Amino acid sequence: MLKTKMNGWVLLIFLGLTSFAQAAATASQAGTTFRDCPDCPEMVVIPAGSFDMGSSGYNEQPVHRVTINKAFSMGKTEVTQGQWRAIMGNNPSNFSNCGDNCPVEEVSWSDVQDYIQKLNAKTGKKYRLPSEAEWEYACRAGEQHEYCGSDNIDSVAWYGADSNPIGNSGKSTHPVATKQANAWGLYDMSGNVSEWVEDSYHDNYDGAPTDGSDWQHGDGRVIRGGSWGDDPDNIHTSTRAGNGAGNEQESRGSNIGFRVARSLP
Repeated sequence: MLKTKMNGWVLLIFLGLTSFAQAAATASQAGTTFRDCPDCPEMVVIPAGSFDMGSSGYNEQPVHRVTINKAFSMGKTEVTQGQWRAIMGNNPSNFSNCGDNCPVEEVSWSDVQDYIQKLNAKTGKKYRLPSEAEWEYACRAGEQHEYCGSDNIDSVAWYGADSNPIGNSGKSTHPVATKQANAWGLYDMSGNVSEWVEDSYHDNYDGAPTDGSDWQHGDGRVIRGGSWGDDPDNIHTSTRAGNGAGNEQESRGSNIGFRVARSLP
């Protein structure tokens, strides 16, 4: 009896140490990159952790603590026109003359789901859109900046075609990863194109999940990060927008693209 009990304790200790070792290994990999195929988005390992989500902005309250218990991966850049074409066989982008390394745009939330389904079929992996909480967590990267990676908007973002004074975008998207990355090696999370996330839109964070999961059953879909056309106030780390209602999943624009997330084993 004693031997059985002791074996049980040994097993529990072993499992605990194994889980700790796995967590430590994942943490040590934070910021590393990988690809699942030559035409797949390059992914960055994002560590587990906690952060305060939101701000005093009108639809960014209340500020609430979010804890993401498991590491995941996020696209190093927005999905590009070349990456989209490799999976979907077409290029819907308004700025197609910008080139294969520019973000794909003119894609609806539903279009993105089709891309992800085909990407998963090709790779056998579990790609998806990030939740809104995962997006802001990855944008902040453990720091407190006004924009994703800096307090200087020009260092991290293409923005401002419709602002006064005018910004630096020249009324167009730009090749990805040509501005400064944030602390976790993610590019263009501020500006270039706004990015679809998995969540439905809610007017505030009352009742929002605190575990990093997506929040459904709202009005419209959420886009984050701001675009080449937006003024600086619409590109802050916490700024959020709801895109449409009713048929919002089919809404498209030359200022809207996306980046993918992927669950890790």
